[in-house]
Amino acid sequence: MSIKKELFGTTKDGKEVTRYILTNSQGASVSFLDLGAVIQSILVPDKNGKLEDVVLGYDTVSGYETNVPSFGAPVGRCANRISDGQFTLQGKTYVLEQNDDTNCLHGGYLRYNHMMYEAECMPGAEGDSIAFSRLSPDGEQGFPGNLSLTITYTWNDACELLIEYNAVCDQDTVLNLTNHSYFNIGSGGQGEGNVLGLEVQIASDRYTPIGDKRLPTGEIRSVEGTAMDFREFQALGSRIGRDDPDVQTVSGYDHNYILPQKDGEIIYAAAVKDSESGRIMEVFTDMPGIQLYSAKELEETGGKGGITYGHFGGVCFETQQFPNGINEPSFPNPILKAGEEMESTTIYRFGIESTENA
Repeated sequence: MSIKKELFGTTKDGKEVTRYILTNSQGASVSFLDLGAVIQSILVPDKNGKLEDVVLGYDTVSGYETNVPSFGAPVGRCANRISDGQFTLQGKTYVLEQNDDTNCLHGGYLRYNHMMYEAECMPGAEGDSIAFSRLSPDGEQGFPGNLSLTITYTWNDACELLIEYNAVCDQDTVLNLTNHSYFNIGSGGQGEGNVLGLEVQIASDRYTPIGDKRLPTGEIRSVEGTAMDFREFQALGSRIGRDDPDVQTVSGYDHNYILPQKDGEIIYAAAVKDSESGRIMEVFTDMPGIQLYSAKELEETGGKGGITYGHFGGVCFETQQFPNGINEPSFPNPILKAGEEMESTTIYRFGIESTENA
């Protein structure tokens, strides 16, 4: 294992941005920036041992300074949507930015991936780690309380990327943290094109249907007999364009799946695999939900290697609290109480699918 530091570039206001590269014994590596604490690259082998980058992103600081799609980004203070851009906590109404129709999405326009973080390198026998920390001050994005946040990434010889969130606030606040990496594990990696042929599995038999403005309706439904059913591996695009008994015609995925949570235990949540490259990525988490996002509307120029990322150019697996949980009484409560510590772990495990039974 090794940790390498290098200058990635300079922000428009003159701050130096450092890239941290963690490489394991296989030569597979993950890179992070202290600008946004983003995952800038993940290089993992295909079935022939060829290393390719499997996350979408940019080669420049200016790309990450804008980063409208939130490539590789930790998202907070509240990931996903809050209806009408407001919520009430302890009798006080907090008004947020409406950056997604009338919703507040991923905290508004000023997102956590636009901030600079303090970084600490921590070499270890079982994997090397980078801890990114910052204070989100009271009132930032419209949320109450001074939130101390640390995001620790660990990369090991098993090609597992561990993301550990740790946060504490001096007031009651709303907290829902996730990572918004867009993955393409096909041959060619992040430059391969659309991901509709990748096969996806989600270990969930229930989801929260959405209505107008992609907000959850408050219902919980079975995936049985619907286009939402990924209990067995299915090509991501296999049901797109088809009629569905729940949601009319399915044009893409931006849905929260309910995971069988077990008292904070880290469980298997999802996977994506590609037969041509042989790659498989598995997702494990202790969060109660996972958002499947197929990036239907993605149109982003200036990607890595000069690539233009198009519709369905990546797929996200966002482990999370339920969307709009603060305004939906039937959903798990996303409130972090003053002085209480929030800890959560998500793992992305990369490997080669066994062909013994193929």
